[in-house]
Amino acid sequence: MKKNILKECGINEEFSKTIFDYARFLKALNLCHLYFQVEKWINLVLVNSNSLNDNKLKHNIIVDITNLLLKLLIENGATLRNLEINCLRSREFKPEIFYVLGQNEQFLSQLQYLSLRSLAKIEDNDNDSTTTWLKAVAKYTTKISTLDIEDFCLNYNQQIFHALISVIKSQEQLRVFGITGTEYLTEFHGMISALESQKNSLQEVFIDSCAFNEEFEVLKNCKNLEALRIRCYDQELSKLSKILDNKIGNKISTLEVICSQIYAQPIVSMLEKSGTLLQRLRLDLNGQEYSLVLEALKSFCPNIIYLDIMNIKFSTQLVELISDLQKLQFLSLRCYNDDIPDEELKKRVIRFSEILPLTLQYLSLNTWLGPYTDILLNHCNVPLKKLLIYEINNEKIAKALIEFCIRNKTLNYVGVCKYFDLDDNIRKEVEAYVELVPFGQIVGYC
Repeated sequence: MKKNILKECGINEEFSKTIFDYARFLKALNLCHLYFQVEKWINLVLVNSNSLNDNKLKHNIIVDITNLLLKLLIENGATLRNLEINCLRSREFKPEIFYVLGQNEQFLSQLQYLSLRSLAKIEDNDNDSTTTWLKAVAKYTTKISTLDIEDFCLNYNQQIFHALISVIKSQEQLRVFGITGTEYLTEFHGMISALESQKNSLQEVFIDSCAFNEEFEVLKNCKNLEALRIRCYDQELSKLSKILDNKIGNKISTLEVICSQIYAQPIVSMLEKSGTLLQRLRLDLNGQEYSLVLEALKSFCPNIIYLDIMNIKFSTQLVELISDLQKLQFLSLRCYNDDIPDEELKKRVIRFSEILPLTLQYLSLNTWLGPYTDILLNHCNVPLKKLLIYEINNEKIAKALIEFCIRNKTLNYVGVCKYFDLDDNIRKEVEAYVELVPFGQIVGYC
């Protein structure tokens, strides 16, 4: 039967037996990637066929084979841990797939991570297919710990919301929940309120481009909420700050706030509520009222081990704050220093390098330090394991880096933004002491 399907598609390939049971080996599946991998294969096996010139026919062939592959995986015992569904392509899965799922419940029974992408501007038949997938997930699995919803849009029918609510409520211990809007989301039709069913297990929430309406009051009831990641407008941040009373705020150990415009007071309020429990902080200040935020950090949050601040002035106040964070292990700074006189900036860089806590293992300076990188390295005695800098474009920086490695003997990697522009002689000289890698290879996030 399977060969007949391939022949109907114009494919007469012979397949050797695999050396292992691929279905039972499979634990993570991205349905969109499955479609594209089939498309690549079709382009190879039908390279001389007229089928490739007919886009509709080619698409139908890809859909048929994608469904065949998925059906085989399900029937041969695949048991997923991770599943990613691109809802714009959900219509491509035929009704027989969902029948086979019902006959082979193990396929979804151990699912722990579910990602829903492109939940935006989908047509009615996509809505129906997406709803069917969600109903299957709600029916056959109770073990999802992470639910990540991206590209969410307001124009869904109620079935989508009801199906998402069912998925949330059917899980035994949902620990991580994330939602990202393509537009600014203002209505959730009970989906956020459904997190009440996970109040004893939910530990981390990620919210992007959402209005914090009354449904988010449910966060007050989440007894073990530890991490909060927010990307929104400032007025919404103020609302969330009010929602998070002291009972919840003083349990947050990881806080990330990336907003288009930030005013200090909501951030200060959240820092005060988190207090000594806060250990990991990521902020994009956009140059706004940073002084109050730094003062709050100094006053209320002495136990920070991870600090990532973007768009902040390289001020003496910032330098002094870092000197006070004696447990700091990870530091990433993206500063601006445009209005600081050259001599003053050199002094500030020296002071900064001298006060870095001895606990520090990771330092990321991106582009802003530039020509002052050698000054920092010459005055720094922190036992770093990873250093991320913009470039090594002259002998001064190369020499300072080598001397730092000799002096400290702990540095394992240096991530370089302009890695592919490195001079061959400089690369060879420096790599005798430390491994140079592309910046993105070792960049870390909280």
